[in-house]
Amino acid sequence: MSNTTVPSNRLTYWAIVPAAGIGKRMRADCPKQYLSLAGRPILEHTIDRLAQHALISEIVVALASRDPYWDTINLNSISKPVMTTSGGEERCDSVLNGLKAIESQAKDNDWVLVHDAARPCLRVDDIEQLIVQCKDTDGGLLGITVKDTMKEVDDDAFITQTLNRDHIWHALTPQMFRYRALRDALELGIKSGKRITDEAMAMELAGIRPKLVSAHADNIKITQPEDLALAEFYLQQQLDQQQLDQQQLEQQAHDFGNDLLDGG
Repeated sequence: MSNTTVPSNRLTYWAIVPAAGIGKRMRADCPKQYLSLAGRPILEHTIDRLAQHALISEIVVALASRDPYWDTINLNSISKPVMTTSGGEERCDSVLNGLKAIESQAKDNDWVLVHDAARPCLRVDDIEQLIVQCKDTDGGLLGITVKDTMKEVDDDAFITQTLNRDHIWHALTPQMFRYRALRDALELGIKSGKRITDEAMAMELAGIRPKLVSAHADNIKITQPEDLALAEFYLQQQLDQQQLDQQQLEQQAHDFGNDLLDGG
């Protein structure tokens, strides 16, 4: 089990999962967030990972209208309260609906972590790093630096320039911002008519500079059929590491006990 920060105030940490998408690229019979992964729906894994962090108090899931698959989620396996609300046409609409769903409970300065429904391999340690590194900022998001050479192209796919990859990151989730600031930014962004692709973009348009926090590369988003096998591999790898860490802790405790008995 990972160490978690001790809250320095009474602010609440909320999580919002926009899960109203269809995921056409998966070419599946149901939305991708409900596909089975290691014996559980992808969305159930995702919610469970968020619930494992001690500071997250409640999780809001934004669903498509008349979602027939939500009942496949075993909420009894989730350690935190989960509420649902109606999703929207776009991701930003679903997140905004999630924020509205908690408006009677959330304080303006509460933290809200927005996480993709199809990122089931999120590590609790990465949530912890996001909270620790962003608690004294205007907010931020998990990300990883790019490793490949990055090209910018024109509308016909001809290269216009090679970008400096030292300053380019892949934006991941969760993305964490204050309740009021995020709500205001999303409402402003939607009103502007721009296509808001993530919460950080809305905050940028509002004049905020979100902080990027380095994450593990296994926090993948399942978008293609082949991603399922990779995600299952990562989940098993993480489980194996947890079991190894637990065995090492038990061995250390055993050795310490023997030292006490020997008077060492």
